[in-house]
Amino acid sequence: MPDDTKHFLPDDFANLRHIGPSPTEIEEMLACLGFEDVDGFIRGLLPPQLEHRQALDIGNPLSERETLSRIRETAEKNVVFRTLIGAGFHGTDTPSAIIRNILESPAWYTAYTPYQSEISQGRLEVLLIFQTMVCDLTGLEVANASLLDEATACAEAMTMAYRSTKSKSQVFFVDRDCHPQNIAVLRTRAEPIGIQLRIGDPKQDLRGEPCFGALFQYPGTHGAVRDYSAEVEALHDAGGLAVFSADPMALMLLKEPGAMGADIAVGSAQRFGVPPGFGGPHAAFIASKDKLKRELPGRMVGVSRDSRGKPALRLALQTREQHIRRQKAKSNICTAQVLPAVMAAMYAVFHGRAGLRTIADRIHSNACNLRDALAGAGHPVGDEPIFDTFTIEVGDRKTSLLLALNREKINVRDISGGKIGIAVDELTDEHLIDDICRIFGTGPEPGRQRRTEGIPAKIRRKTDVLTHPVFHLNRSEAAFTRFMRSLSDRDLALDRTMIPLGSCTMKLNAATEMIPVTWPEFSQIHPLAPLEQAAGYLDLIDDLSSKLCEITGFDKISMQPNSGAQGEYAGLMAIRGYQSSIGQAHRNICLIPKSAHGTNAASASLAGYDVVEI
Repeated sequence: MPDDTKHFLPDDFANLRHIGPSPTEIEEMLACLGFEDVDGFIRGLLPPQLEHRQALDIGNPLSERETLSRIRETAEKNVVFRTLIGAGFHGTDTPSAIIRNILESPAWYTAYTPYQSEISQGRLEVLLIFQTMVCDLTGLEVANASLLDEATACAEAMTMAYRSTKSKSQVFFVDRDCHPQNIAVLRTRAEPIGIQLRIGDPKQDLRGEPCFGALFQYPGTHGAVRDYSAEVEALHDAGGLAVFSADPMALMLLKEPGAMGADIAVGSAQRFGVPPGFGGPHAAFIASKDKLKRELPGRMVGVSRDSRGKPALRLALQTREQHIRRQKAKSNICTAQVLPAVMAAMYAVFHGRAGLRTIADRIHSNACNLRDALAGAGHPVGDEPIFDTFTIEVGDRKTSLLLALNREKINVRDISGGKIGIAVDELTDEHLIDDICRIFGTGPEPGRQRRTEGIPAKIRRKTDVLTHPVFHLNRSEAAFTRFMRSLSDRDLALDRTMIPLGSCTMKLNAATEMIPVTWPEFSQIHPLAPLEQAAGYLDLIDDLSSKLCEITGFDKISMQPNSGAQGEYAGLMAIRGYQSSIGQAHRNICLIPKSAHGTNAASASLAGYDVVEI
């Protein structure tokens, strides 16, 4: 046997585990090709003008042990508070069985997007469970297998409505009580394709100018729960389509969007077992009426029959049509948050309908009890129905209350105008409620009985939900573990073999890289937490940004896009903005090679460019 370690010092042994060819194999390949070393091989391939002649200033490599130690030091710069900020991101208790058997399992985290159904039946089954869960919760007929995040899902729903409506209007109405990030992304996505946003109160402002569609936040970002049935009916009468951005946990108790006439529903599945993680990744969802299914972005799992008549799962109606239609594609979405979607679906399976209803009831009861206790201390809290979030008017006491909450390591939402927002979640317990009441100078409501009066009968859910047997098995942990294992056994992932497709998404990451993912210092940081609580995250981002700038030669790096296609779009929008700033907005042609990835042309079209293939 050749000694494949003869060129390595002891500290280099760990690196051998993550480099495919051994030193001996490299020597044999170089000799076969006629090169003495790797540097000579690279110089033989690259034109001289492309050679990077200066050493990169990106620091020295670290061993795995040193890397974990460095990351631990970085993690300790983050400070985990008890967080009640909300705004679309909530604390959640990820079941240990899901952490151990899915999030930390290479059978799941290396599984490639399921293009080849014959080696993806396990993933496809869980994504079908995800779709079933979304359809049940929203009261709509079809759903896809997840989207990137709630804000971009809102934008996808807007353009989907734009394609589908018979209205001639260019106006899309947006509920002013939408989460701020949703409104921000809608602004970005609407402008280049000629959509005009009108932001206002649906109860007062929607009946004016005709709209091709409207977005309702349900519940609103500040907590109000409203029945929009009348507004939706008026919208339909004018030829528009209704989009709801809904909280899936609230939909266990609240009247579903479909029952209010919604045409499309989107939202984030984050609070179904996926920690906030400073903003993601989290699986969004989108569902619609059956008549709109061919306009859905992303991909949809469907059930077929194989040659022996047995049920078989496959991707159906997938708008990875960019490869075929390119600039005529309906969306540049070509991927999905498969791993977070799997976690959210298995969270629903783990708890079942009864468990999810219990969690939703507890969240709602705690929110009502806390709101009543603070109202009893003389703080106006409003009288609109709520699910888990409410706003308190504290006036001149705001600064002192925020300081007192900070000393107790409690985060709340700082709202302009002497107001504070509180969003109760799955992790809120009696100790946290007691601490908040003490800070506000009151006691908790006596008895703390289970409460439902925060939801009036007219907006309380009356239909059954999660009726499929998969949500009623009441598995023991042992049986649940076997269920997850049986699904992964139907898949081919990188823990078994090389995947016969080039993977631009999932890789067999080193175990050392995966270990910090579940550390609370990273997983439990809210994206709207004060930045001083996220100093470790900022260090990581700054370090990676500087190294990417050094490697690429660019001046700045954006960490915002959460997929390659969104990165394309962001880059094109930066170019578009720059050209507009120098008076060249008329330059609207984007040249794209015919050999390019299909998302290139789709992204250019969404950015308002005319695509010319070369």
